Parts: sequence; C-alpha cells; structure tokens
Amino acid sequence: MIRRDENSINIFHDKKNEAGYKRVLPGQFVIHLRSFQGGFAHSAIEGITSPAYTVFGFSEPEKHDSEYWKYVFTSKSFIQRLETVTYGIRDGRSISYEEFLTLGFVYPSKAEQTAIARYLDKLSDLITLHQRKCVFLFGFFQAFISMIFTASTFSWEQRKLGELVDRVVRKNINNESTLPLTISAQYGLVDQITYFNNRVASRDVSNYYLVLNGEFAYNKSTSDGYPFGAVKRLDLYEKGVLSTLYIVFAPKKEQQIDSDYLTVFFDTDRWHKGVAERAAEGARNHGLLNISAEDFFDIDLSVPKDIVEQKQIGAFIRQLDNLITLHQRKGKAAVSGCSNDANNSKGVCCKARDFGYKCHKKDEPNRFDA
Repeated sequence: MIRRDENSINIFHDKKNEAGYKRVLPGQFVIHLRSFQGGFAHSAIEGITSPAYTVFGFSEPEKHDSEYWKYVFTSKSFIQRLETVTYGIRDGRSISYEEFLTLGFVYPSKAEQTAIARYLDKLSDLITLHQRKCVFLFGFFQAFISMIFTASTFSWEQRKLGELVDRVVRKNINNESTLPLTISAQYGLVDQITYFNNRVASRDVSNYYLVLNGEFAYNKSTSDGYPFGAVKRLDLYEKGVLSTLYIVFAPKKEQQIDSDYLTVFFDTDRWHKGVAERAAEGARNHGLLNISAEDFFDIDLSVPKDIVEQKQIGAFIRQLDNLITLHQRKGKAAVSGCSNDANNSKGVCCKARDFGYKCHKKDEPNRFDA
C-alpha cells in the first residue's frame, strides 16, 4: 500500500466520505479486486482505505512476520490457489474473504519467516538495482542509436543496400552443411534443431541456401517487437542452411562497409520505413511481409563515409549491448539462480553449450523453416 498522493494516477475522492473509510495499520493486508495480481496488498504504513476493500491482520501477530506473508501472498503458487476462492467475470475477479480463510498454509517459525523475508528483501533490491541499470543503459542506448542514425552530417551519406551488399543464392547442392538454421529475433541465426528441440526443415536440404559465417539473412516473418521482420548475421557457426524463402546477402568486398556496422544498423528501426514503402499495401499473409529481394535491396541506409567511423560505431554499440545483456542476466540470475538468460523452471530450455551460455525460450517454429 502507498499514499494516494504518491500514485501517478489522479483519483478523485470526496474528503467528506473519509469518515467511513477503513483504518489500515502497519503489517496489515488489504484485499483488492485484482486477483490475477494476487489481490493482497501489504501495508507498511498507517492510513485509511476505501470501505470497498477488506482489511485484515493476524490474530496471533507473535507467530507471524507480515513481511514474509507479503511474499507468500504475491507468489505464483498462491495466486493459482486463489482460483478456488474467486468469483465473477470482471477484469480481476473478486476474492471471497470467507473462503480465503478456509485455505490451509504450511509455514515456518516466526524467526525463520523473518530470515526468509530479509533475504527476499535483499534479493528484490538487487533485482531492482539491475533493472534500473538496464533501463538507464537501454534508454541511453536507444537515444544514442537515434542520434547517430538521424544526425545529418557531411561525413555521412545515403546508400542503397544493394550498392553495399551482394545477394547470396548459393545452394547446398553438395550437402556441404546439414545444419538447419533459423532466425531468432533475439539471438540471431541459431541451430534450428537445438533451438526448437525439433527439426522443422526437410531432411533433404540440398536445395536450401548455404550460408557462411559473416553472411546475413532477412526473415520477412513478423513477430512481437519486430513488425518488419529481422535481419541477422551468422556468427555462431562456420556454415549452415536456410530455406530459400529467406533473403541472404553479404557485404561487397570492394565496398567500404563494415559488417559490424551493418549488424548494428539492422538492430534499429531505421530500415523499417524503406520496407514499409516497398511492401505491397496490406500484403501480409499471416504475418509474412510481401517484399521481393529486389525491393529489399532498394532500401536506403545512412552510412558514414569513413569506414573507420563505421567500425568505431559498430564496436561501441556492441559493447553497450553486451553491457545491457550482462545486467539483464544478473537480474534474472537473482530470480532463478541461473546466470543465463532465462529460468529453466519457466518453460525454457538451457542451450548454454550451443548459444554462448544463454537460455532460450522454446518458440514456435518459424514459417520459413519448414
């Protein structure tokens, strides 16, 4: 519970009605209507609250630490148990206090409750610290990216993507590789079998594109946070194969274009407008953008004329991105005890060996990979 004037939402109330409000003491709980969020708010301060809420405290406070129960009442297991004592169909079902009282709990001694609560408080503070660092770094990251690619300077120029890269259409005719790849918007080009825990590509991959380390692929399939698909570089393996529905390309050797700079550029949204202008209006087939390779290579890129500047930008942003990832891992490790990118107990599978010590969600197969 917090003071009303600390809430960012301006909630009107008539002070004349405060005489009928309920008094809340430190250590007590207030049941509100959003059961999917737990519905139990712990109060560390004294105040008053709406009579529509139920306020309760422990009948034997000498046996209970309210800080410990604060974590119990916001745990996922408890929220799932609330389904048996909720009713209604509104957003945030109402909680029956009388039926809540019938729920059984197993709990430790008060001393152990206190020790657990103090530990979880420190853990929560640590998570918050890393989250703030991530927010700060990501905000700086986004501002820096925007500043770089929108700044108008005589040392930069507009170039067509097709002037800087060559399309790659080499087929895996001699079965040089049997490693089917897929594009993960978050992790780049990865091993399809390990990523999905399943093989989506056909057994015969001789007609697939053969992609070499350092080459790029454009996935035209849209997903959350990637409304125009994703462009990623093959970094993790020497070679692999991709469906011919992907657009594969590589930097031209004779052009002054840095591969790391291209990687950074395609991690921004600066190329989205070019794709949107060239894709046929409304031409989406279940999230698949209808844009030809010719049109894709016609999009504009903002590029420093000096390749040294390109290299410096690419190296700096990749270091910043690695720093953000580091703090994200620390925050998640504080939650899960896993130093990787996700918690194995939450529907993910650990792919540390294959993906540079990162845990990966079990995503649905990409439509391109079949």
